[in-house]
Amino acid sequence: MNLPDMWLEIISTTLVFFLIMDPLGNVPLFMSVLKSVPPERHLKVIGRELLIAYFILLIYLFAGRYILDFLGLSQEAISISGGIILFLIALRMIFPTPQGVFGDPMEGEPLIVPLAIPAIAGPSSLAVLMLMTTTQAMLPLFIAISAAWLGTAIILLTSAPLHRVLGRRGLTAVERLMGMLLVMMAVQMMINAIRGIDWV
Repeated sequence: MNLPDMWLEIISTTLVFFLIMDPLGNVPLFMSVLKSVPPERHLKVIGRELLIAYFILLIYLFAGRYILDFLGLSQEAISISGGIILFLIALRMIFPTPQGVFGDPMEGEPLIVPLAIPAIAGPSSLAVLMLMTTTQAMLPLFIAISAAWLGTAIILLTSAPLHRVLGRRGLTAVERLMGMLLVMMAVQMMINAIRGIDWV
């Protein structure tokens, strides 16, 4: 793979993970979960949860391929499964429920659940990451997941002012636009997998 193609792949993969992590959609969740936490602790808690999520993503990045090999899954099965997962995520982004993704927020200061897992490093992110470890080189994938996490971290660390500026309706509108883009990417992923199946 030449250098321009590698960077195009990195940009595309970064966009996929950024959409899956859905930082704009998670802003209201973070604000809700942290409402019982002292304001001076917000940045420290968010930073800690972001680092935990990044560590978990790296574990799946380096161990995902071995897990899939152990399970004996074909490339086409993995790609179609990944496309279905992305499609379901996109539907949730386009048609959000009033209860949110994780139900009623927990009381007190959160630790790992629900902010690190599953808000940032959720089952969908980990499943797609495991899928991509079978089709992409490790270095571009590492750069992409790190860049997506960094973009997510910037948005979530500025969640309070962002929530004030855009408001709930503005955040919902942006999330739905991101969801529509993710639908198209999910469908394309499944089409590519179906084309690769040996029907003979």
